Amino acid sequence: MRSIEHIYINGEFVVPCGEDRLDLINPATEEKIGDVRLGNEDDVKAAVAAAKRALPSLASSTKAERIDMLHSLRDTIAAKPDELVRTMTEEYGAPSYFTAFSVQNAASIFDVMAEAVAAYEFDRLVGKSAIRMLPRGVLAAITPWNSNFGFIATKLAHAIGSGSPLVIKPAEQSALQTEVFARRLHQAGLPSGVLNIVNGTGPIVGAALTNHPDVATISFTGSTQAAKIIQRAAIDGMKRVILELGGKAPTIIMQDADLDQAIPIALMSGFANSGQACVAGTRILAPRSRMTEVSEKLRVEIENLKVGDPQDPQVRIGPLASHAQWERIQTYIRLGVEEGATLLTGGTGRPTGLEKGWFARPTIFTGVTNNMRIAREEIFGPVLCLIAYDDEEEAVEISNDSEYGLQAYVLGSDQSRALRVAERLLAGRVIVNGAPHDPRAPFGGFKQSGIGREIGAYGLDGMLEPRAILTP
Repeated sequence: MRSIEHIYINGEFVVPCGEDRLDLINPATEEKIGDVRLGNEDDVKAAVAAAKRALPSLASSTKAERIDMLHSLRDTIAAKPDELVRTMTEEYGAPSYFTAFSVQNAASIFDVMAEAVAAYEFDRLVGKSAIRMLPRGVLAAITPWNSNFGFIATKLAHAIGSGSPLVIKPAEQSALQTEVFARRLHQAGLPSGVLNIVNGTGPIVGAALTNHPDVATISFTGSTQAAKIIQRAAIDGMKRVILELGGKAPTIIMQDADLDQAIPIALMSGFANSGQACVAGTRILAPRSRMTEVSEKLRVEIENLKVGDPQDPQVRIGPLASHAQWERIQTYIRLGVEEGATLLTGGTGRPTGLEKGWFARPTIFTGVTNNMRIAREEIFGPVLCLIAYDDEEEAVEISNDSEYGLQAYVLGSDQSRALRVAERLLAGRVIVNGAPHDPRAPFGGFKQSGIGREIGAYGLDGMLEPRAILTP
């Protein structure tokens, strides 16, 4: 049992002014493993004030100084990864393949930003005008619970790369992870006020951040519904918003696809991070002529995906993050049946043999049409929809017929044909034939999947504003 009693302001771990507490629960066992003291509006004011004091020095820092900071952060995160993995497993319940990736990715984010800073043209000449790309001011960031280390690292890397001091509100349900990560980040020796972390709820700490007059930019990762509240709040202060939001990614299985290769990729694209991923390929589009074959292959292959204790290296699907999330998934599974879809596999309740923990049965619906709610709304759990199409044109049409446009997947034997389809998809990223993660590719979405991009120069562009100086 561990109590988190501090937040991080001006380079120090301090007791928050807020007195409310939140219990922290292990989702695999449903047992309380700790609690956290939450910050309030006064803590936000102190954090923003510290960031504002740090702004002049950070904004005027050189490329070399920013790169040194980023490399120090990379090194301190890369050291002793087991501590981070263990905390993420206990508090969040992600399978080992995902926790290992998350820790490695969090360290690499600082490396990628260091490369971007080195190559970025902060000073430019346009016509006869001298252009300098300047930070807009204090950056406020709000992050979700489904990849805590990665989201904090991404926001911090962009802050330092752009010269913008950061105040971040991580997911309060992830306080144990935030604590161990913050103490690791502290070892990098950043100047006071460059990084500030305030645990707290969205309605209190999140709202105080988005409404603070000294915050210039808001970077939010989370649900589209929450983003709309943030965007409205940002209007009065003319704050810039960078939003990485939800998704309902299509996975197109092409007519010529080798199902022995395509189906395992499609399943892991949909069930990665136990389905709690904005990039999850939750709409599987298959040729109508091969629907029987695809359905049977999915049914057989899903049996190879072990559900259970996230500490077991064979497990591919762990528990959902909370009881509320588990209930949400049960509601959507019932909704799918009510809408007339057919359960190919799965259903409500826990998997056989798991009587405790927020485990959901991996579920696939067939007979789904793209106008059903289960095909249009982000479920955020291990629930997939199988949708039939007649030809390539219809596959593209169904894929793009969505409020979202974050990520998409194409699987086919003919690479050039798969690429032709990929080029017609309206999504921030399109993954062809299970291509590996590229940490340098810009990330963000179209439509209600977001505004702006993160990673590399694309991420820096959103944090900076050009100033032109004209001389005779």
